[in-house]
Amino acid sequence: MTSTQHGNDNNGGPHPLTIGATGAQVGDVTIGEPAQFRMVLVSFLAAGIGLLAGLIAFLLYKLIGLFTNIAFYHRFSADFISARHTQLGLWVIVIPVVGGIIVGFMAKYGTPKIKGHGIPEAMEAVLVNRSRIQPRVAILKPISAAIAIGTGGPFGAEGPIIQTGGAVGSLVGQLFHTTASERKVLLACGAAAGMSATFNTPIAGVILAIELLLFEFKARSFIPLVIASTLATAVHIQMLGAGPMFKVTAMDFGIPHALPFYLILGVVCGFAAVGFSKLLYWTEDQFEKLPVDELWWPAIGALGLGIIGYFVPRVLGVGYDTIGDILNANLAWKLLLVVMIAKAVALVISLGSGTSGGLLAPMFMSSAALGGVFALGMDRIFPAANLSAGAFALVAMGAVFGAASRATFAFIIFAFEITRDYNSVLPLMLVCVIADGVAMLLMPKASIMTEKLARRGLHIHQDYEADVMHQMRVSETMDQDVPRLAPDMTVGELADRIARRDPAVCKHQGMFILDPQGKLVAVITRGDVLRALDKDPSGAMSVVDAGTRDVIVTYPNESLHEASAKMLRNDIGRLPVVESSNSGRVVGYLGRPGIMAARLRRLDEEHVREPGWIKHF
Repeated sequence: MTSTQHGNDNNGGPHPLTIGATGAQVGDVTIGEPAQFRMVLVSFLAAGIGLLAGLIAFLLYKLIGLFTNIAFYHRFSADFISARHTQLGLWVIVIPVVGGIIVGFMAKYGTPKIKGHGIPEAMEAVLVNRSRIQPRVAILKPISAAIAIGTGGPFGAEGPIIQTGGAVGSLVGQLFHTTASERKVLLACGAAAGMSATFNTPIAGVILAIELLLFEFKARSFIPLVIASTLATAVHIQMLGAGPMFKVTAMDFGIPHALPFYLILGVVCGFAAVGFSKLLYWTEDQFEKLPVDELWWPAIGALGLGIIGYFVPRVLGVGYDTIGDILNANLAWKLLLVVMIAKAVALVISLGSGTSGGLLAPMFMSSAALGGVFALGMDRIFPAANLSAGAFALVAMGAVFGAASRATFAFIIFAFEITRDYNSVLPLMLVCVIADGVAMLLMPKASIMTEKLARRGLHIHQDYEADVMHQMRVSETMDQDVPRLAPDMTVGELADRIARRDPAVCKHQGMFILDPQGKLVAVITRGDVLRALDKDPSGAMSVVDAGTRDVIVTYPNESLHEASAKMLRNDIGRLPVVESSNSGRVVGYLGRPGIMAARLRRLDEEHVREPGWIKHF
């Protein structure tokens, strides 16, 4: 019993839909092609994206080194080097301005999508553009980021490579006939691969893509993500070596005696995450008030960076070497304090001006310095605590960004992967979730990743759970009181019963015509009755002739998700529930209220309190 069926009464007829063995065909679009075949295809594409994203990450790494050497050391070399050792004096103030001017022109005359740190732009592509990213973004984003960082910008390479990898994945998805969901997976594969190839953190790359781009955990996305991330990391190992991103000495995390201090650090990191997020967007607001063309904003921000960099050279560039020094407890508390404040201020001024660069590495530096200062300060107040500045720096590094981005799980794993010290896991878990809880209380509606999108009217629900529609069966919500009509009834008789508000026919919009054995013959709606009376005002036409004989049906053991998909694809508002495809005997009626009953049950589970063993509590 699967062909066409009358659509909703409001709009007349069905879509031109035919259901076959492998799915449905609507125009030129195939629906329901075997999922296993599609997943294999997407996985092969993901493998190519992973290799390509790994190569792009390596090239970006070298491009940053090239621009840094040219700008600060006047030599042609692609070796990755810190800008803080330059001897250019006051020219340090000018060089970032030159980079800001170049990026400003690229944003104005190339594409404004290169502005910012990359991840919100990738999220916007998923939400608004059906995971389509323009080719120019894949070209201009890494170049603009390399120029900005190479001329002293206090950014990381991870944001631009995540956006660039996402753009590559999106472009691959646009080359082939893919669904929007498949393009989303490919975009996420590129982003995860970029993250993994930059930091040599394949697990964190996968989790970050799930938390910030996919909002789902399904085999169709998880398998391609792992493939892309693994191959991108293999490229990193081949090109840059197999070691962790930061080589750190053995740390004493002080479990369990340091747990009270980790609890306090979690609260401090939560406030730091909120404070940094608010400061960044406040700075953006101030730039928007400037009476100058936005083309010049990056140059103005770069001027502020240059002045700070002249006095605190460690804020210039990515700063991986400084992060390593902090994690190895090589910096005194005064220098830690200076780096913490100066890097944060330089970052919000530069990024708030609309230039191109990543947010991860600079926030890591500032928050690691925060953790180090906290440990050293507690040791002064409580000498017996004997806290490790490096351990607290590592934990704070994951907690602040995890709380700010609402990707806590990803950064618990990330902080572990960049050091590969298993002893870090317990304090990381504790501090990160406390910081996340504080951030959720103080910023319940947005994160540092979604605030920009929220200002554009795009509100993202970052929590996700198993869909209740997949979990509930049709039999649980169907109406067993079936509106039954005899095949020999005329349209006139049915119209008379409707006019008299007979409960047997007025309860539902659609009515089932059954033979004496209870098998489904046809379905007729009130709209069908009106159309039949227009053709034959006498009402002599039978309800079978006026209704639909070829009916879309559902079964008691089908999920509500499958049943609702049939309704949507066929533009109908009700489904007969038949015992089995062989018997055809009708056992229930599934309409929109039956579908919504599943949502109502989930709401009750969330909000209705049931009596407990302890009274009045």
